[in-house]
Amino acid sequence: MKDTTFKISPGIIWSSSIFLGLLASVPQIAERHFKPAEAAVNSAVTGAFSLFVWYYNIYTLPKPSHNKQLNKSISYSRLLTTLVIGMGVMLALAYIQQLILTHMNFGPVMLMIEVRGILINLVFYMLINLLYQNYQNQQVSVELERIKADNLGAQYELLKQQINPHFLFNSLNTLKAMVETGDQHSVDFILKLSNFYRFTLESRKLDLIHLSDELDIVDAYNFLLKARFEDGFIFTNTIDDQYRGTLIPPFTLQLLIENCIKHNVVSLDHPLHIKLYTEGDNIVMENEIKPKRFEEPSTGVGLKNINLRYDHLLDKQIEIIAEDKTFKVKLPIIHEHYHH
Repeated sequence: MKDTTFKISPGIIWSSSIFLGLLASVPQIAERHFKPAEAAVNSAVTGAFSLFVWYYNIYTLPKPSHNKQLNKSISYSRLLTTLVIGMGVMLALAYIQQLILTHMNFGPVMLMIEVRGILINLVFYMLINLLYQNYQNQQVSVELERIKADNLGAQYELLKQQINPHFLFNSLNTLKAMVETGDQHSVDFILKLSNFYRFTLESRKLDLIHLSDELDIVDAYNFLLKARFEDGFIFTNTIDDQYRGTLIPPFTLQLLIENCIKHNVVSLDHPLHIKLYTEGDNIVMENEIKPKRFEEPSTGVGLKNINLRYDHLLDKQIEIIAEDKTFKVKLPIIHEHYHH
């Protein structure tokens, strides 16, 4: 979460400190024998201490954290430390006042100044912490609104990728050609196309599904591609059965395959080989790089979509590796216990 820096206007800090300094000299002004020097020194001591309390409490505030849980309780240890240091500073200011006004009795003056310092410290500590908690709440609200907007955008882009009119158009053209030639796999093609869009409707509202369900979607999708490209499309899946119970955002693998088809040549003369396997704690989709001669400009929607879902759902990033001859996308494996 990108936080703006917590700030309190210098005008508020200085004006409030000067006001407290003037307020501290009111009793002396009201005395019958008003002594301007004593009132001025007393105001300066109180104002200087108020400035110190402002800046010290702001400086010692907890640093912004990426932890989504906010600690709204008062830190009594920090409060105690602030009071002790404040008393020491006030004692030093009282000693300076005594050096300037030597005729004054140091004992009563010190006691009065210390009590005043403790009260100022307490009030400013509570005020600054109240302002800081309000600032944190505003930051979290802004972040939640941003995440909500990003998730809505991701769902919209995902839906556009899933129900791709271009893909549906190609699939229907392939089906038309199969029917016209009396291909015996026409019925299977219709069933797989139906299953694929059924999977789309069932899974589009879910954040995570089992890898086994995602592989069923991939199987249906690959059958349609195989009918279209025949031996020009080769897909190899070597994922061990032990990973089929792990989780994955729906249509992630289908989007990656679609991305490979979009950016590479797929033909009988130049078959496109896509491999799916595990490596460490990642699921890897790898394909040969065979760029099209006239490739349409890439918007990066597919990979951005996948990375956005991993980031917002799991605080994890996918890894994209583009080498000379191969292109890899590594997806972090999501175990059931992590989801819960």
